[in-house]
Amino acid sequence: MGSYAYKYCMCFTRKFRSPDAQPPPDVRAFHNSVSAAAGDDGLRRFLSEVQGERPDDINRILSMLTATASGGIARLVNRSSAPSPPTLEDFFGFLFSPDLNPPIANKAHQDMSAPFSHYFVFTGHNSYLTGNQLNSDSSDVPIIQALERGVRVIELDMWPNSSKNNVDILHGGTLTAPVEMIRCLQSIKEYAFCASPYPLVITLEDHLTADLQAKVAQMLTETFGDLLFIPSSDSVKEFPSPESLMKRIIISTKPPQEYQEFLKVKDKAKENQDASGNVDNLADKGSLRRMESNVEESDGKDELDDEDDEDSDEDDPKFQPETACEYRKLITIHAGKPKGHMKDALKVDPEKVRRLSLSETQLTKAASSHGAEVIRFTQKNILRVYPKGARVNSSNYDPMTAWTHGAQMVAFNMQGHDKALRLMQGFFRANGGCGYVKKPDFLLTSGPNGEVFDPKASLPVKTTLKVKVYMGDGWRMDFSKTHFDTFSPPDFYTRVGIAGVKADNVMKKTKTIEDQWVPVWDEEFSFPLTVPELALLRIEVQEYDMSEKHDFGGQTCLPVWELKQGIRAVPLHDRKGNRYKSVRLLMRFEFV
Repeated sequence: MGSYAYKYCMCFTRKFRSPDAQPPPDVRAFHNSVSAAAGDDGLRRFLSEVQGERPDDINRILSMLTATASGGIARLVNRSSAPSPPTLEDFFGFLFSPDLNPPIANKAHQDMSAPFSHYFVFTGHNSYLTGNQLNSDSSDVPIIQALERGVRVIELDMWPNSSKNNVDILHGGTLTAPVEMIRCLQSIKEYAFCASPYPLVITLEDHLTADLQAKVAQMLTETFGDLLFIPSSDSVKEFPSPESLMKRIIISTKPPQEYQEFLKVKDKAKENQDASGNVDNLADKGSLRRMESNVEESDGKDELDDEDDEDSDEDDPKFQPETACEYRKLITIHAGKPKGHMKDALKVDPEKVRRLSLSETQLTKAASSHGAEVIRFTQKNILRVYPKGARVNSSNYDPMTAWTHGAQMVAFNMQGHDKALRLMQGFFRANGGCGYVKKPDFLLTSGPNGEVFDPKASLPVKTTLKVKVYMGDGWRMDFSKTHFDTFSPPDFYTRVGIAGVKADNVMKKTKTIEDQWVPVWDEEFSFPLTVPELALLRIEVQEYDMSEKHDFGGQTCLPVWELKQGIRAVPLHDRKGNRYKSVRLLMRFEFV
């Protein structure tokens, strides 16, 4: 029993008694059934029937509990000839431990042998920025932080330094302070596989001259050594698998123009030049490819916009015959920007795979007018989506449109601590947090007539998730007694809901429990789901305030398709996604 004293009106003291966490009625009932069985049969039956654990996992859990130091929850499994039943305290302690009884698996378990394009990949945008997109510093620190969180795609914008003899990383055309590329590469090497053994992709936005491209090739090979994957051919019909590239670093960027390609573009530009243009001047300005795309006929309805281009053609380096072949041969995932019509940009080449980049604005338009083509493209190729240029405060967009259309690399500003980033963090808690999540089958297959999944279609309910919120604890350990309210213990309530396709989106809330550090809600909610394979369970705890500016008490997002059934301890995180030391909820999950 805890006692809390609060000053009130300067001269009075208010005292509150808050009971320690007590098992809810459901836990007591299950404990009785476990205790009534002989030996560990009751616990085995509980783990199998209520918790839905597989036989191997049941043995692992029992073994883990047995290996725990003597006393406490170790008494749940007693190997003596006359086993004693587990105490209620032991049983409750096990259920309310996020480490012993987590809501999702903590190890990678999906098939990782499929082509790279069959996976969603945890992707960063402008990974080197410490803050906003306009004048924050560039640094290797946010890159390290992203890698520690399991991010598998790091983006670097390469620019010549002020002396034009080395390479800096910065957001071009802004006031962001640069950081040397070699420093970023060294930090990437050190932390690349600290959170996941699966391949790390470095996407390079290239604004360099040929001599500096050669310098980058040298940096990459010398820094990464055997970690750097070098493809055996210039293009492939199918991407390799994450499993085949474990603990390898792969490069993705636009290949530099080769000499023959340059001549072809130049000849075409000559044919289409008008009186006001001069081809040599256009070439000097790096405008040949822009001219090439602009001479195509346009119906005015399907043309791509350039408003959010990250790597405008004006920034492309001028061609030099001595363009470094060493740089080109390091590129595993060939990238490109869409030009002309969207339908052309989304064409699938049976002879080679590639990566296409679209801004969130371009994706929205493409999803509206060419949704099926986008999905067909992502079945074999890679689609990267990045934030529109107007997000100068490093905010993020709703990733669901990209995910429902199969986009593998949904690039996010990891320094933009908003709801969208929480969804991204929750999504990639799946598959043990390894940074790769296998796409559902309906995004990888086509029907007999070429039909594909339609995110806009009205779909039947596939399953219903029942969520029971029993109680919460840990705030009294992690926060000061006056953190939420100066004059009394906090008044907590919980919001629970689904983020997914439009038909599945919903948020619900519990009642508010007043003046309690250990709130007990004991409320149940049902969520019918049409696409559970892409649904996220959103959980937020708020502390009620009469001013309606409620205080934040913790949050988490969990992939619905990974939820373990039964009674589970759910750890909560702060706004940035850092896990609290003690704060957790006791919840129950059922699929009906």
